[in-house]
Amino acid sequence: MLAKVESVALVGTEAHLVEVEVHVTTGVPRFHIVGLPAKSVCEAEQRTRSGLLSSDERWPPARVVANLAPGELRKDGTHFDVAIALGVLAGDGRLPPGALDSVVALGEVALDGSLRPARGVLAAAVACRDAGRARLLCPVANAPEAALVDGIEVVPASSLRDCVAFLRGERAPEPPRPLPPRPVQRTDDLAEVRGHAVAKRALEIAAAGGHNLLLVGPPGSGKTMLARRLPGILPPMAPSEALDVTRIYSVAGLLEARGGLVTARPFRAPHHHVSPAGLVGGGTGIARPGEISLAHHGVLFLDELTLYRREALDALRAPLEEGVVRIARSGGVISYPCRFSLVGAMNPCPCGYLDDARRPCRCAEHQLETYRARLSGPLLDRFDVHASVARLDRSELLSSDAGESSDDVRARVQQARARQEARYGAGVTNASAARRAVHAAAALDASSRAALGDAVDALGLSGRGVERVVRLARTIADLDGAARVRDDDVAEALSYRSAVDAEGAG
Repeated sequence: MLAKVESVALVGTEAHLVEVEVHVTTGVPRFHIVGLPAKSVCEAEQRTRSGLLSSDERWPPARVVANLAPGELRKDGTHFDVAIALGVLAGDGRLPPGALDSVVALGEVALDGSLRPARGVLAAAVACRDAGRARLLCPVANAPEAALVDGIEVVPASSLRDCVAFLRGERAPEPPRPLPPRPVQRTDDLAEVRGHAVAKRALEIAAAGGHNLLLVGPPGSGKTMLARRLPGILPPMAPSEALDVTRIYSVAGLLEARGGLVTARPFRAPHHHVSPAGLVGGGTGIARPGEISLAHHGVLFLDELTLYRREALDALRAPLEEGVVRIARSGGVISYPCRFSLVGAMNPCPCGYLDDARRPCRCAEHQLETYRARLSGPLLDRFDVHASVARLDRSELLSSDAGESSDDVRARVQQARARQEARYGAGVTNASAARRAVHAAAALDASSRAALGDAVDALGLSGRGVERVVRLARTIADLDGAARVRDDDVAEALSYRSAVDAEGAG
């Protein structure tokens, strides 16, 4: 007898419906599974066989063939167990006719018949709704996550017994409650930061336009302290952005650790020993999202930038430009979104005290050249804003005067972002907008163009460098509510780019 039920295959953050066909027929008792399954899927026989026997259901003494269609799509993961087990029961005539119609099932089956949670259930619920399927049958632990998606019936089950009872009409499960928003933790306030007026201004500009920021200064000057306050001045995430981020964490298997719907902008700070795969995504088996995708719609902070592997840093170049990372596999290319603000922090030299007013630099010239060579010119070119963070003097360190609060700065950032959304569309900033749209919005006059030309000659600005100056100047004008970019805006933008281009040229 032939039975059909649907499950999903995860490709990046997207779930694709997979038809699980199970044919139970006469012949030598044996189980076959086809349809480009990975090893984790091929092992489903032992789990589902033991799970069914533990649930007082028999494993048919027959030839059983399971086909996962479409055959050209690679299937990976243990979440096909439930669909295969239910297909075996239906093929053996142990479920009512039509019981599996319009049902999408997923979850890992334990040997005692209980269901273990699966990754990517939020993406599966979206695919189920978009395809017009009525029900999603999933483990209890995943049900609140799936309930975030309207338009489908989520059926939670703690075991195969629950699944079978529901399909036989013997059980009516209670609708799960959607995951509550994750409690928003208090972020560090800019008011606590003494001095650093120029660095604070750079932080505000980076937040307003979605620009990448490089902080350079001696040890203990406050680079990390400033970087950790960037999320506090970013606008709140829109509901669609929150769902995007939550789906990435679901696919990564980190959603439970986050405690619910992710509403706060992510702040990721991986250690400098992170591998290229850990940073941009990949790994063995199914390609997992890396730190840049976990920082989607948020901030990726790389402290001690020069200590990271050069191949890992250079792998950031294309994702920074495109807002998506593509990971090639033998079965195809997997894409993960990664639209984030990159913040790097580094010392100016190996000893950390180059150009410091109170401590002399002990580095030889060849040490400086080796140190600078750790970062490629193309990577440095992608930092729109370069800010020097000098050590504070005695009066600044001991001052009791509170600076401007994060709330006040965030209000200006939100106004600037609103102007950009009105100009380009929802969620688009000066950093991510199309080149033609930004240049049209900048409307540089002859004087501003002349200043840019002088910078090309003096700093060796590349084409990308010129474009980033224009984007930066447009953000500065947006913070001031100006309709067009002025000479002062271009001058300030060039002041944040000069060190970047000088180092990149060297």
